[in-house]
Amino acid sequence: MKNKSIWSESIKGKTYPKLEKDINIDVLIIGGGITGVNVAYHLINKGLTVCLVEKNLIGSGVTSRTTGKLTYLQENMCSKIKTYHGLEKTKMYVESQIFAINLAKEIITKEKIDCNLEEVESYIFSNYNNKKLINEQNLLENLGISVNKSNHLPNDNKINNNFYVKDTYVFHPIKYIKSLAKICSDKGISIYENTKIVSIIEENNHYISKTENNHIKSKYIVLAMHYPYFLSPFWMPLKGYLEKSYIEAFKTDKNYKFSAISIDNPVSSLRYYSDNDTNYQLYLSNSHNLAINNNEEKNFQELLNKESTMPDYLWSNKDIMTIDSLPFIGRVKENKNLLIGTGYNTWGMTNGILAGKILSNIILKKHNKYEILFSPFRKLGISVIEKSPLILGSSAYSFIKTKVSKQKRWYSSNVKFETRNGKSIAIYIDENKKEHIVYNICPHLKCSLIFNEVEKTWDCPCHGSRFDIDGNCIEGPSNYNISFEKKDINI
Repeated sequence: MKNKSIWSESIKGKTYPKLEKDINIDVLIIGGGITGVNVAYHLINKGLTVCLVEKNLIGSGVTSRTTGKLTYLQENMCSKIKTYHGLEKTKMYVESQIFAINLAKEIITKEKIDCNLEEVESYIFSNYNNKKLINEQNLLENLGISVNKSNHLPNDNKINNNFYVKDTYVFHPIKYIKSLAKICSDKGISIYENTKIVSIIEENNHYISKTENNHIKSKYIVLAMHYPYFLSPFWMPLKGYLEKSYIEAFKTDKNYKFSAISIDNPVSSLRYYSDNDTNYQLYLSNSHNLAINNNEEKNFQELLNKESTMPDYLWSNKDIMTIDSLPFIGRVKENKNLLIGTGYNTWGMTNGILAGKILSNIILKKHNKYEILFSPFRKLGISVIEKSPLILGSSAYSFIKTKVSKQKRWYSSNVKFETRNGKSIAIYIDENKKEHIVYNICPHLKCSLIFNEVEKTWDCPCHGSRFDIDGNCIEGPSNYNISFEKKDINI
């Protein structure tokens, strides 16, 4: 069993250099995932100098850990959006998802991208008579969506409470991103890997982005990373929270042409994928607020207990869940050229492709009918604002909990915490008895870290930063390492 995503094997391949000089450009895209690469693609041959930088490798972030669905059937997302924004905006959201799916098909066909794109039926189901399921079905039909009823899933799993839609897809997200990045690079977009932006300042209608050794001057900046850590520290904690999910992929006899997701809590999701005549089922479950449940070994075990087959791949993923169930896509502030695409509420593949079009339209000064709907500075109703203290409180609860007890009862004897020279450190002892020592404080907002013994990472339970066993930062919002020997930071 490999404790990594099934897509991660495809991150290897064409690599890009590290930025080693100062540059002056029109557009800087920060982040080499689904959003960033799609923004770059839509700016090809538009008379702009464009640069995309990725702190690690193209496609190595959150995109590499998704289930790779392109669908507008998204749990009870429509019901949530209708509650906060009304029927008309709900209709526009569904239209935007269908638009994004068609855009993905158009790009893949035009560029002849081999990314295992398959048309499938998308099912939504409940393991019991769920009123939410009926409400979602009625709402979709009211919006003009053709809904089909069934009493079982195509894999012969009999579930009486379900329905499905057509014209949805699954694909290999990293093959798509890597192919699109190469197209961008071949057509004049500058791409740099292993290039970390450490700060951004605004000067005289342009931005200065600093790497560890160089400066990038640009008119526009697109924040295309999962967690927008260059904004004020409490911009995101006030507007959303992180949800963590657990995914497994295991060999199966058939490659069924459908995907499915439950409307129950916790959610269950599945799809199928075929690679070199080997078929896999991808199964996701146990989603929870990142700040609430930190026993990773137990969380993974609960996932494994739901299937009798031992998985070939096992991994986790995190998603930003926004306070009003709509993504943040557009200008961070009115009349500013700092743009963002984030908060996709677990539907990052469809919304990331959509964001690529919206953000590039803003830069090119073209109208996009969905820009206002997803505006990051949109007005929120009182029912939405009332949720902010609960969301912020969950992060505060997690922060306090990590300080009260660092040595969790579920840790094995291979995980230890000590104080050396007045510094709080953490130690993981691997199977070869080698000690891997890190500082035990996240540089972002000083939460103490949790050790994930399944994936062998140090994780921040407050805002989702991740570090490998030697303290190298592999996912933000932290932008710094916690390596003990290198002393990269002054905690």
